Amino acid sequence: MPNPAEFLFVTCQVGAEPAVKKELARLWPDLRFAYSRPGFLTFKLPAGHGLPGDFDLGAVFARAYGFSLGKVLGEDPGAMAEQVWRVWGGRPVDRVHVWQRDTAAPGDHGFEPSITPLALETAAALAAACPEKGRLAAAAFDPRQPARIGDAVLDCVIVRPGEWWVGHHRARSVLSRWAGGIMPLELPPEAVSRAWLKMEEALRWSQLPIPAGARCAEIGSAPGGATQALLARGFHVLGIDPAAMAPAVLSHPRFTHIRRRAAQVRRREFRSVRWLMADMNVAPNYTLDAVEDIVTHREVSIRGMLLTLKLFEWQLADQLPECVQRVRSWGFNHVQVRQLASHRQEVCLAALQKPFRRKPPLRRPRT
Repeated sequence: MPNPAEFLFVTCQVGAEPAVKKELARLWPDLRFAYSRPGFLTFKLPAGHGLPGDFDLGAVFARAYGFSLGKVLGEDPGAMAEQVWRVWGGRPVDRVHVWQRDTAAPGDHGFEPSITPLALETAAALAAACPEKGRLAAAAFDPRQPARIGDAVLDCVIVRPGEWWVGHHRARSVLSRWAGGIMPLELPPEAVSRAWLKMEEALRWSQLPIPAGARCAEIGSAPGGATQALLARGFHVLGIDPAAMAPAVLSHPRFTHIRRRAAQVRRREFRSVRWLMADMNVAPNYTLDAVEDIVTHREVSIRGMLLTLKLFEWQLADQLPECVQRVRSWGFNHVQVRQLASHRQEVCLAALQKPFRRKPPLRRPRT
């Protein structure tokens, strides 16, 4: 079926809208900005664009995106749901994604992006009004369940109560399988910080092939929330941070703490480490400086990395393409960057060397 859509929609973190517009102007110069609310934007597509339903927007700051079919206005959710299906117009559908645009930045007064009660109520209204009830299972309307790869997805974005935007995409990537690109993660009661959320989401999004029992080094590990996510997967963790770790983390048998800055740690400590994580409260180039000094050392062989890059000013987002090229120059040929739902003003850079080539052992001179 030809794609007659004339607009794209994008949802993002509140505050990231200028970064989205600047990024899309660079990546897709034929797009024209059309409309925005905090956390929600639309763009006019060029005529005859020919984009498939599972195209890759390639934008770091777009948490979710798809083709827009327009908005539905009203006061009665039931009547609005019926209108959504009329707008849908009989297109094939396998899954329905409903989510609410962010109302604040993550962490602001405790706000965390999630599937809200309003989103669940809206999904129920769409299920009740669905003209193909017999074909779609109840799980197809549950935004807490992922779509299958290849599913045709009806998107319903709640911009505000009484204003829904309707669109569609085809599930392809990890985040496109979840409503709004929001994985249903909840901070466990034993987590010592919300860094658990960031690490858990980064691991699921990046799909780095880290095996159980792997040795990971984490730069900036205190107080240990991200460390807990790593330990829960069966990894051995070397935590590097001059600050104190939480007692619950320190007592774990697979955790070792080096209470120093990364520059003060002897490189031989990394000989058996294959996976490197870093979350440092410095600008991106300083994080990359610290990491480069480790991964390029002749005694260190790192297969993959998860790096949090802080954007203290949104202008630092302009440096991200250079950051990617810098990481590639170290031998990592698979590099991706994304602002995830759990992030504040920061992004995650995932890097993998594939195939992995371990550096040869040093030959000591004969005496």
